[in-house]
Amino acid sequence: MNNDSKDSSVLAYHIHYLASDLARHSDQILQEQLGIGFAQYKILMALQGKPGIGQKDLAGNLGQTEASVSRQMKLLRSKAMVESRVNPKNKRQHLTLITFKGQRVQEAALALLDNQHEKFFAVISPKTQRQIISDLNKLSKIHS
Repeated sequence: MNNDSKDSSVLAYHIHYLASDLARHSDQILQEQLGIGFAQYKILMALQGKPGIGQKDLAGNLGQTEASVSRQMKLLRSKAMVESRVNPKNKRQHLTLITFKGQRVQEAALALLDNQHEKFFAVISPKTQRQIISDLNKLSKIHS
């Protein structure tokens, strides 16, 4: 194994570890402050960007199973943060919409997470953060 390949493995490990750590901390803060989990927050964010998206497409966009999204949607419906309506173009399909309450919770969650992330990444200069974002965007485009 050459050094470049070893560096790639170390980088991948760190990215996996940090993503997991960020998700765990985000889930904890959201649960404590707003009573929703990180998985529910991701659904609210997706619905904010694509109102009326079908559950199958939502699962695909989030890289989750339909069953997982279905469980989270059930929790969000019970909290009146989302609602489902029959698609007028296809009566067999249900479209999911974020409610006003869901929008308010999503906005509060975004502010909480922005604050957490700002503190988390404070050890990295803004210039380096912009470079990391640029590099991660390049990687995302390769794997999209």
